[in-house]
Amino acid sequence: MKAAPFEYSRAADIDEACAWLAADENARIIAGGQTLVPMMAMRLARPTRLVDINRIAGLSYIRADGDAIAIGATTRQCDLERDALVARDLPLMAKAIPWIGHAATRARGTIGGSLSNADPAAEQALMAVTLDAVLNYREAGKTAEIKARDFFIGPMVTALPAAACLTGVRYPVWRGKIGIGFHEVNARRSDFAFVSAAVQVELGADGMCKRIAIGVGAATDFPMRLDSAEAQLTGTMLDAAAVKDAVTQALADIEAMDDLHASAAYRKRVAVSLACRAVADARASALGEKIHAH
Repeated sequence: MKAAPFEYSRAADIDEACAWLAADENARIIAGGQTLVPMMAMRLARPTRLVDINRIAGLSYIRADGDAIAIGATTRQCDLERDALVARDLPLMAKAIPWIGHAATRARGTIGGSLSNADPAAEQALMAVTLDAVLNYREAGKTAEIKARDFFIGPMVTALPAAACLTGVRYPVWRGKIGIGFHEVNARRSDFAFVSAAVQVELGADGMCKRIAIGVGAATDFPMRLDSAEAQLTGTMLDAAAVKDAVTQALADIEAMDDLHASAAYRKRVAVSLACRAVADARASALGEKIHAH
């Protein structure tokens, strides 16, 4: 199929892009187009105007910003994959990036586009929620921000105002004895996940968990943090039995998605398994131990 007819505008700056959005409620931003264009081809999205922000100066960058790493909205995912700063300070992001589509997809896809389209199974959305990212946007000549936890509100639905354009994301950097774990299940590695889990942990000198972030993606309408499990596991040695108990309790009452790819019962069961594996990997990597293949 081909996309329905649409107008095309190339914005000179971010405020012009926002003006185009304000003038047409059915206008959409396009950067990499790796999510939007296939949706248009299948007539799942029918924007009346595409507003191209690719050539706006200052929207593509990866840089240290105080105690965080700041990434511009039009930064290509392949740049994140190769960046030394990301590898050093955002190791969980670095581990998840290769799971995003194919190399060709990552060469065009942008971090802002992935977040704005808010596919429940997208790795970038899971990274943002797990790492407590803060998203920056521009609207009507003003700059504002929103926490990733508050940004995703449903499948392909966000809290971003209709006439706003995402400009960048800040990811807090964890210091200390840090370990990470990431797992996902899909039909093929290049496909969207049926279920995914991401964990980042900081251990004390005694090996005890000082803090932990556990995120689960693709199981529910948007990525979620297992807050109760995090609270229960902080201050423990993260032994397998305690982890399984905490994760199982945290996921007990979730409303898992049920579709042709996987049942709700399957997603809930696999979410527990993957989260436990990710915690085990995070602890092992923080301790410098070998991570065993699962």
